[in-house]
Amino acid sequence: MRTSSDRASYWRWNLFWLAILLSIWFLASLGCGVLWVDWLDRFRIGGFPLGFWFAQQGSILIFVALIFAYVWIMNRLDRRFGVDEQSGGRGRRP
Repeated sequence: MRTSSDRASYWRWNLFWLAILLSIWFLASLGCGVLWVDWLDRFRIGGFPLGFWFAQQGSILIFVALIFAYVWIMNRLDRRFGVDEQSGGRGRRP
């Protein structure tokens, strides 16, 4: 990144994606595992109530999926701003 404007834009996009992914994690873990468990228990997955499934396994699986999504998104963002491993993290090449 050459300018402070590039750095600010990179950080803004980073925080934007972080907020989205953390919101999904919050909704999956607290929302589906605690707040909406009674409503979700009407449905079954693998013979277990869906609310129980989210509390025990679903939120963990979603969290792992979000880690992979974050890596993929950040790699794209790093390439876009020229701070990926191939450019040596020095910013855009002239």
